[in-house]
Amino acid sequence: MDLLIHIVQLAYLAAAILFVFALSGLSSNKSAQRGNRAGITGMTIAVSATIVLALASEPPRGIIATILLIAVAMLAGAGIGIWKAQRVEMTGMPELIALLHSFVGLAAVLVGYNSFLHPDALAQSLGGFHLGEVFLGIFIGAVTFTGSVVAFLKLSGKISGAPLTLPHRNLLNLLLIVISAGLMVWFIAVGHSVDAWIPLGVMTALALLLGWHLVAAIGGGDMPVVVSMLNSYSGWAAAAAGFMLNNELLIITGALVGSSGAYLSYIMCRAMNRSFISVILGGFGTDTSSAPTGDEEVGEYREIDAAGTAELLKNSRKVMITPGYGMAVAQAQYPVAELTKALRERGVDVTFGIHPVAGRLPGHMNVLLAEARVPYDVVKEMDEVNDDFGDIDTVLVIGANDTVNPAAEEPGSPIAGMPVLKVWEAGNVIVFKRSMATGYAGVQNPLFFKDNTQMLFGDAKASVEAILRAL
Repeated sequence: MDLLIHIVQLAYLAAAILFVFALSGLSSNKSAQRGNRAGITGMTIAVSATIVLALASEPPRGIIATILLIAVAMLAGAGIGIWKAQRVEMTGMPELIALLHSFVGLAAVLVGYNSFLHPDALAQSLGGFHLGEVFLGIFIGAVTFTGSVVAFLKLSGKISGAPLTLPHRNLLNLLLIVISAGLMVWFIAVGHSVDAWIPLGVMTALALLLGWHLVAAIGGGDMPVVVSMLNSYSGWAAAAAGFMLNNELLIITGALVGSSGAYLSYIMCRAMNRSFISVILGGFGTDTSSAPTGDEEVGEYREIDAAGTAELLKNSRKVMITPGYGMAVAQAQYPVAELTKALRERGVDVTFGIHPVAGRLPGHMNVLLAEARVPYDVVKEMDEVNDDFGDIDTVLVIGANDTVNPAAEEPGSPIAGMPVLKVWEAGNVIVFKRSMATGYAGVQNPLFFKDNTQMLFGDAKASVEAILRAL
């Protein structure tokens, strides 16, 4: 048995190393497939080693029942996962990921209750320390669970994306945290007794309420950060479950996910000129200001058709394409890739400018363009291209809105200070939109009314296809 434990620990170490390689690989389009394979291999090793250890720890009479339970759980999970993976569109990935985060939180809650009900010998020897692990694990898991469910409902459009602004909401959140801290002291003090169920049950209810309120109070413009933030929460919930189960790999994996999710949240907040605390305290659109924040127009706009756009593109030396969530909704990435190829064959220099929070998921646009086989070398990050728009003849804004909004440079605007793609500095700007409605942050975009901007209304995919025919 000791030899088997050592082998399993080596397997866990190998899996942890593969997970690190997976994260490293996923940091670049070119190495993403290699990173995915490393992650799949690591998870296969981790699950296999855990199953072997679980079966070896069972008495002979219980092995068959354990095998059946594991098989049923894995088949059910794999069946649902494969079915969902085949059905989900790229536009549905943000809400799917939010929903998956909720499962991690719920699992941490269930593991916590099970660990309290059936502590092993090591847990019993740790006494109050183990009870602290259980309490924190359930608290983090419950916050992650309801927060992720609310994010899923907002992103899928099942509830309004507008922030919930209760009176003294920040004080309410603080009060819930302080009460939970007091309940933790009570829980540890009473130990494994019937009385411990009172603070544990009350804390669980408060944590569920806190998770719901935290995300419900965040506005639509901050939802990409929320997805990343919940990713971090789910990692810490998994790490907490690892402590409760005395599973080193779960601790390592949870810490990797938690820390990388936290760092990604920091990067995205910096890209939006926001602090993490300001996101938690409320999203874009929650401030009152004199800046236009509704659908009211701030000037006159000009329209253009596909033929006119094609003529502009033919006479351009340099073209920049700035995609957004609208491109994902219309699934226009494939004709956009064809348009890119057609223009490059004509000698036009075509590049893409990607805002860090374009879409509703970090890297959303990069994945879509890679899926359509747009060359990696022409897909640039915002910092790489933002000083080059003055040299661009024509910019195609395909489905982007808040990320190209010059109102970000106006004091008093709800998105003031948010770094945006300065597309208005180009010679010509063509904005692909279905209507003149505002973006997800609910802030009017003065770009639409500038002298060098023209609106191409309609479905983005159909519009790009019409431009291709005109070319």
